This record gives sequence, C-alpha cells and structure tokens, in this order.
Amino acid sequence: MSGYAKTAFLLAALTALVGGLGYLLAGTGGLVIGLLVAFAMNAFAYWNSDKMVLRLHNAREVDERSAPELVGTVRQLAANAGLPMPRVYLIDTDQPNAFATGRSPSNAAVAATRGLLARLSTEEVAGVMAHELAHVRNRDTLIMTITATLAGAIAVIANFAFFFRGNRNNPLGLIGVLVMMIVAPLAAALVQMAISRAREYEADRIGAEICGKPLWLASALDRIQQAARGIENAAAERHPATAHMFIINPLHGGGRDKLFSTHPSTENRIHRLREMAHAPSPWG
Repeated sequence: MSGYAKTAFLLAALTALVGGLGYLLAGTGGLVIGLLVAFAMNAFAYWNSDKMVLRLHNAREVDERSAPELVGTVRQLAANAGLPMPRVYLIDTDQPNAFATGRSPSNAAVAATRGLLARLSTEEVAGVMAHELAHVRNRDTLIMTITATLAGAIAVIANFAFFFRGNRNNPLGLIGVLVMMIVAPLAAALVQMAISRAREYEADRIGAEICGKPLWLASALDRIQQAARGIENAAAERHPATAHMFIINPLHGGGRDKLFSTHPSTENRIHRLREMAHAPSPWG
C-alpha cells in the first residue's frame, strides 16, 4: 500500500472510530455529537495550529539579513519544489532539529534550530529543509493536525463515556463502557502514530528528490539522531504533543518502528535513502 493510500485508510479509520464511539454511547444523537466535536476541533486547529506551535517553541522569524544562508537555501529548494517561499523561523536550542507547519503551501513556515545550523554542513541543512518542504508540498501538517484533533476528540468522548453508561441507547453496559474508555484512546493513538510514520517516509522520499541528493538527508538524519540523544530540547519536553512535527523525535531521538513511535526507525530511513541514491535514475 502506498503512503498516500495508507494515510487515507488510517484517516478514515479514525473518523469511523469517532462516529462509532458516539453511536455506541448515545445512538444516532451520539454519532452526530461525536462528528460535530471532531469537526469543531479540526476547524480550530486548521486556523490556529501553526501560530500555536511556533509560539510554544519560541520560534523567531528570520530573513536574508538575519540568516542569509538558511533563507537562501530554503528559497532555492522552494523553487525546486514549485512552492511559494515559506516563512523561515529559527529556534534557540542546541539540539539540531527542524519542523514545518502551516495549513497550506501558501501559508507555510519552516523552522530550524540553532543547533541544526551549528552542527550540520550546508549540504545536510539543505537535505533537512528539503524534507520539511516535502511536508509542505504533501500538506502533511494539515493531515497531522486533522489526525491529532480526531484522536483528541476520541479521547474527549471516551472520557465522557462513564456519564452515558445508563443511557437506554447505550448497548455496552458498565463493563463495556469502562473497557471502551481504555481501548478507544489507545486505538486512536496507534492510528495517529502509524500515520505520522507513513508521512515521514514519504517526506524523506520527496525531500531527496527536491534537493537531488538523498545522501545529504541520510547524513543529516544520522547526525541529528546522535545529537538528539544527548541534547535536551526543553520546549519539546514541555510540549511532547508537538514531537511528531520534528524531523527526528526531539524527546528520545528515535528507535525502531514501534507501534507508539511517532517516527520511523532512523536506521530504516537512512537505508531507504541510500537505496534511492544508488538506484538508476528513471530519466536515464
């Protein structure tokens, strides 16, 4: 299954889980309420998530005068990708990392940490920024915002499940409600993490195409993971819900493709990029 098909399937599963949870709790009325909750949370996140995450990480907007090399790199890569020039931000932390945000390519922003610029080569930084622009082109920020809010809606509905235990439209009974309060958020989290991992693999592939050098990104991922293990990202530790946005998990630096991991195994990502680098070009 392709990355796009897998993402569509998982998003449909999350939406069905929201509606099904509401229906089990309170019949058709519960189904409608569940979907309305999901819609309201999505609408709020759609308009506000980019500003919120940049504020949470104390990101500062930069331009050609304050960060000429970074902005110049992003401008060239955006042109390669056929994208409008995004806003560029700098985060004051020693941990090398980066993320993209914004509800659409015309409203996008990319953020790099001070540690990324200090510890990585110019080519590696270009690989990282190409990965982030791939997220912009794929509208991954919007996808992950919808995913997170649907998962949040499921958690909210599940938390209210106990109050519906005596509803005559609720076929679950007390034991069923208690089980659902545990299982539903767990299932939502599993789906959310699976979508996040799928989008990272896809951004690696397209990012490598944007910069034209898969090994630049492969080398960057290796350096970032090694540094992320030993350098704390204080803002990410305070706001762990934003960890999935970074190119490498800022909380632990990565690991295997575990069910609850927001990121694929860095080793697997590097292996795929190296395979891309040695594959024959489709253009000859």
